[in-house]
Amino acid sequence: MRDAILAIGTRKGLFLARSRDGRATWQMQGPYFGANAVYAIGVDVRGEQTRLSVGTSSEHWGPSLLHSDDLGTSWQEAVDAVRFPEGTDAALARIWQLQPAGADQPDVVYAGAEPAALFRSDDRGRTFTLVEALWRHPTRSRWAPGYGGECLHTVLPHPDDPDTIVVAVSTGGAFRSTDGGLTWTPANTGIETPFLPEASPEFGQCVHKIARDPVRPEQMFLQNHGRTDSAGVYRSTDGGLTWTPASDGLPHQFGFPVAAHPHRSGTAYLFPLVADADRVPAERRCRVYRTTDAGRSWDALADGLPAAPHYGVVLRDAMCLDQGTPAGVYFGNRNGEVYASRDDGDSWALVAGHLPDVLCVRAAVLEG
Repeated sequence: MRDAILAIGTRKGLFLARSRDGRATWQMQGPYFGANAVYAIGVDVRGEQTRLSVGTSSEHWGPSLLHSDDLGTSWQEAVDAVRFPEGTDAALARIWQLQPAGADQPDVVYAGAEPAALFRSDDRGRTFTLVEALWRHPTRSRWAPGYGGECLHTVLPHPDDPDTIVVAVSTGGAFRSTDGGLTWTPANTGIETPFLPEASPEFGQCVHKIARDPVRPEQMFLQNHGRTDSAGVYRSTDGGLTWTPASDGLPHQFGFPVAAHPHRSGTAYLFPLVADADRVPAERRCRVYRTTDAGRSWDALADGLPAAPHYGVVLRDAMCLDQGTPAGVYFGNRNGEVYASRDDGDSWALVAGHLPDVLCVRAAVLEG
């Protein structure tokens, strides 16, 4: 098994974990940027060298974008790389997402930001330009900040069609472009909004995360702000045009992350929480839920996870998979614990504990 890297963004810096024995053990490095919160990490394996990109946030200096082409040995800051142009009357508050495009666009990287906006880079993340059509979307003035802010937190390029992109905004909902970002349409049909007067409006949903099925890219999984009286987990089979509930077997409808398996169609992972004010793991147990039939049923995965009452919340970008076979599955929580599975989630082991609040995780199996 090749080497693997696990990048962990926390409230107080970035940690890097390396495995050289098939993901059986991990060696920790860091923290890097210890005074900064790390909300966004990109791991780009498309080039000859793996590029790590990190969006940091300093209480004093504000947001920054840095990248490393030597797995963290050295870092370069891309000064003002993600910046609102004059005339937008906006300033960058935070980078929430760093997403490489598909293999057919090796230099394209997307950034999701707060206030909610999408930026595109054509030079592998050195400079970015605002996607104006989404910023000036006619619904935009009615988007509202969620509990974590008004953020564009999900960017899903289509692996076979570079002109098709789906993004998600808290709380604006999901939006879809099929012309490379020149026009955008809301993609929320069927998603409930228990906190709004209208049950299923065109936009305004509090979408927490979306994952795309890599085998059947028109199939996607969505974790919404659900409650006991409304659906919170959905599936789309038409690229986000319509959504149907996909929550049978889940103990609760609420949660933040959803992640798709890199090779197995219909397989995805969640970490359910109790909604709304009591945001703790379902039944106070540390369990990941997996579907292997596209959300028709879900099974709890707990082998190796804590059996005692547990209160670690997993945030929207704090769960991911690598591209290995079998796939590695990873999550971190607000207790500062990071867990890894090297067998598709069947069993788990602790990678690190007592870290700062974990905000995001990204992982990759390395070539060579």
